Amino acid sequence: MECGVLFALALWLLPSSPAPLRSFQLSGYAQGTTYTITYYAKDSLVTRSEVSRQLAEIDASLSLYQPNSLINQFNQSARGVVADRHLQLVVRKALAVYQQTDGVFDATVQPLVQAWGFGTKPTETIPSAAAIQAILPAIGSDKIKLRGDSLVKTVAGVHLDLNGIAQGYTVDVLAALLEHKRIRNYLVELGGEIRVRGRKSPSGELMRIGIERPDSSGWQLPGMQQVIQLSAGGVTTSGNYRKYKQQGAVTRAHLIDPKSGYPFQNEMISVTVIAPDALTADAYDNALMGMGLAKALTFLQNHRDLQAYIIYQRPSGTVADTASQGFKRLLSHP
Repeated sequence: MECGVLFALALWLLPSSPAPLRSFQLSGYAQGTTYTITYYAKDSLVTRSEVSRQLAEIDASLSLYQPNSLINQFNQSARGVVADRHLQLVVRKALAVYQQTDGVFDATVQPLVQAWGFGTKPTETIPSAAAIQAILPAIGSDKIKLRGDSLVKTVAGVHLDLNGIAQGYTVDVLAALLEHKRIRNYLVELGGEIRVRGRKSPSGELMRIGIERPDSSGWQLPGMQQVIQLSAGGVTTSGNYRKYKQQGAVTRAHLIDPKSGYPFQNEMISVTVIAPDALTADAYDNALMGMGLAKALTFLQNHRDLQAYIIYQRPSGTVADTASQGFKRLLSHP
């Protein structure tokens, strides 16, 4: 009898098997696009209201579409503003990438973006050469500085446009919200920009991410071209087929060369970047697009923390692709 009691007591003292992780999903609309958060946990730990509050806080800081946002206050100021943590973090990254890409990526390009009809006030008029020359003196990230918690400008006409990296940053912030809740398996996506960590449950498979490919014209929205499996990191894509204007026989892409004032003209169709976080990936996908193929490949060889998949147009007009070695290792094979 004593043995039976001891055996039952021993079974009771054994640690119970952990509860299986369940899949939870939140989705909605933000920053002119949609978002989806998929995470695996024992219980529902994140509410839609928490996500909405975080998104609203970011928009109040970085959105050009909110008249009273902090970035708009900076743009309308003569000397600058006191910056919140969101503006400080994103501008600090923008300045670092500006330096590392020799000015190919430049967050002060906003007046040119607006002039070419890709800003908050749409226009179909092509800017004249004189208009572009008049704008160029206010372009250049060397004209802005972070001093303590202040973001200052040395030229009154300097305006910021952080739309090229704000979505990547937003994805990172939402991922940080999950991490704060001790969630270690998730995929956050906003407007095609992604942050991922961990594995699916209960299969234990790595997260699978599809990469878009344009058709042979280089401008039409495609189906999936490549699928990668990733344990952690940010994945973002910049593509001329996503946002452009057709004016007669001429296609004008939305990425503007801050040095010339005109849209970049090169063979690049799209660049997908994998980096430790989505903010970094989002900044460099734009920069690589502007560099052109040869310089982009050289840049990737010198920056091993970045992996990329590039789709480009050959001189013959046919579409081709290439990828860094690290990207190739992430490819999912059926």
